[in-house]
Formats: sequence, C-alpha cells, structure tokens
Amino acid sequence: MMRRETFRVIAWNGIWKQNTSFAQILGLCPLLAISTNMVNGVMLSLATLIVMALSNISVSLLRRWIPHEIRIPVFILIVAALVTVVDLLFNAFFHELYVILGIFIPLITTNCIVLARVEAFAGKNPPVESMFDGVFMGVGMLWSLALLGTLRELISDGTLLSGIDMVIPGARALQILPAEYPGFLLAALPPGAFIMLGCLIAGKNWLDIRAAARQKKSRPAAPLAASAENA
Repeated sequence: MMRRETFRVIAWNGIWKQNTSFAQILGLCPLLAISTNMVNGVMLSLATLIVMALSNISVSLLRRWIPHEIRIPVFILIVAALVTVVDLLFNAFFHELYVILGIFIPLITTNCIVLARVEAFAGKNPPVESMFDGVFMGVGMLWSLALLGTLRELISDGTLLSGIDMVIPGARALQILPAEYPGFLLAALPPGAFIMLGCLIAGKNWLDIRAAARQKKSRPAAPLAASAENA
C-alpha cells in the first residue's frame, strides 16, 4: 500500500515542482497552439491525463515482461492504443471540439510528457504509484493550460469559457470585459502565448525562490549556536 508521504511527494511533483509546462517545459506544441481559450486547454489536458494514467499503470504492470532493448517501441504501442480509444471517444461525444483540437489528440502518442513519465517513472515503480504519477502530471498540465488559456481568452476577446457549449450543450460563454472591448490579437496568436508562458514561468520561479528563502530563515540556528559554545 502506498504511503501518505509518497503520495504527497508524487502529487506535489506533478502539480508544482515538476510541472510539465512551467518547470520541465515539455509539450510546447499543444501548449502554445491549443491554449487559445480555457475550454480547449482543459479538454486536451483531460485527454492527456487519461492517457498518462492508463499508460503508466499498463507499463508498470507489464514492465517485468518487456525486454529492455525494445521497451520504447512497446511503450509507444501501448500509448498509441490508448490514444486511439480517447480519440474515438472525443469524436463520438464531443465532435465539434474534436474538429477544433484536430491533430493534437493523435499527437498525444508522441507527446514527450507521456513518454517521459512512462520511461522515467512507470517503468521502474509499482502500479499504484505509477497511476497517481500519471494523474498528477496530467493535473499539473491541466491547471497550467487552463490558466494560460484563460489569460489568452480574456485578453484577446474579453470572454471566459468560450466554446463551453461544445462540451455542455446549452451553456454559454461569459462576457467578462465590456462588449465594446476591441480585443488584443497578439494574445490569440502563438507569439502571445509564448510571451505569456515566459511570464508565468518567471512567476513560478519567483514564488519558488521566495518559498526557499522563507524555509531557510525558519531553520533553527541551534546547531550553529552549539558549535560556537564548544569553540
């Protein structure tokens, strides 16, 4: 049974410390191209999360029977099978959104985020830990794409949840800024996404530095005092 501390470390690594978008900076192609609004980013992240969780647990269960020399082709085969299932489900239940996401759902097969976790974690750890690693790495990708998509949509169009009707029929987008807001085209384009991503990465690094400084200040100085007395 997985210990609570192990679960906490896996969750923190996936959501923040090793965040795929802001720390590892992996999967930039879908990150910059799809995050034009919150809905697109969240739905692609959910598809990736499902694939990561299932591929991690599958590889972890089969790792003892996979020869080391052919592990990468086998990993890709497992991921491709799962991506095909997710691709068909999106086509069946969210067809309009499926058309918008286009090639980026099949490209999950070669997404370096998925293959990196399969190789680095699932191929070396038990199934439960591997499944949670895939889930929380997906959660980290989900909130980062949701944040980037929200900022881009708000700045470019002044709306929020644009396209939600493709996921929840009857739902409508929210007009956050005044209707006469002229929009800012750069935010909707990949260069704007790249600039915003850089700002978010800088913000995360700033928060990490502040947290490390606070932790350093809170450390007790007793050992130093004791060594001074002995001297």
